[in-house]
Amino acid sequence: MAGTSGLTKVGIVGSGIMGAGIVEVVATAGFDVIVRARTEEGAAAVVAQVTSRLARSVERGRLEQAEADAVIARITHTSHLGDLAGCDLALETVIEDLEVKRRLVGELDEILDPAAVIATNTSTLAVVELAVATSRPDRVCGLHFFNPATAMPLVEVVSPVTVAESTIQLVERFAADCGKETVRVADRAGFVVNALLFPYLNAAIALAERGVASRVDVDRAMRGGCNFPMGPFELLDLIGLDTTLRILETLHRETGDPSSLPHPELRRLVAAGHLGRKTGRGFLEHGS
Repeated sequence: MAGTSGLTKVGIVGSGIMGAGIVEVVATAGFDVIVRARTEEGAAAVVAQVTSRLARSVERGRLEQAEADAVIARITHTSHLGDLAGCDLALETVIEDLEVKRRLVGELDEILDPAAVIATNTSTLAVVELAVATSRPDRVCGLHFFNPATAMPLVEVVSPVTVAESTIQLVERFAADCGKETVRVADRAGFVVNALLFPYLNAAIALAERGVASRVDVDRAMRGGCNFPMGPFELLDLIGLDTTLRILETLHRETGDPSSLPHPELRRLVAAGHLGRKTGRGFLEHGS
C-alpha cells in the first residue's frame, strides 16, 4: 500500500504525454502501476519515456539509481485492457472525444471489481456523461492532472452529481499520496483552470490580430507585466493548437460564452497543420 488512500494497484489507460507523466508520478509515489496502450509498442514506449526521464534525474543527482530502479520495477505495461482487472483505480487519459471515452469506461466497468474507482483525466468534457455509461456512477469521477504531470502541483478533482462523497475523499487522498495539491470542482465545462485559461488565450489571439502588439510582444508583456512564466502564444504552441481548438469548441458549446468562440486565426492555423511545438510551427516558429 502507498500512502493513506488504501489503494495498491493503479491502471493508466493512454500512452500520450499525459499518460506517461501520470505513470511516473504514480509509480514514484509507491503504487504498482499498469499502463495500457492500444499496442504493445505504445505501452512499452511509455515505460521507455519514464525510464529516460528518471535516468536524467539520476545523472543530475536528483535521484539515486536504486530509487529509479524501484520506480521502474513498479511499472508494467500491456495492450490488453483485461489486464487491468486487479486495479483499485483506473484512470483514462485517452483522446478528448466523448464517444471514445464512453466506450472505454464502459469496457473498464465490465473488467474491474465493482468496488474499483474509474477516473477520467478529461480537461473539458462532462464527467457525468462518462459515469452514466457504467454500472457504478457513484465510483466515477474526474482527476484532471496538468502537463507536465511530473512538475505541475495541481489536480482538479471533479465531482459529477452521480458520485459518492466517499469516492471523492478516496481520490483526494490518492492525489495527496502522489504529492499533489487538490481542488474540488463541480462538473462544469473547463472546471476552474481551463474555464479561465482558454478564453484568455483566445483573447490574446484577438488582441494580436487587431494589431495592438505583435505575438512576441504580447508574450513579453504578460511575462513581464503579470509575472507569468510563459506568454499566451508560447503556451498555445506548447498545449497544441488542435487541442486548444477542441477545448474552446467544447467550452463554447457548453456555455455559449462568446469569449470561448475560437478565433478564426486559430482555425486557419489548425487547418494548415501548424499545431505548435509538435509540428515546429504554430503562432510562433520553433527550431528543430
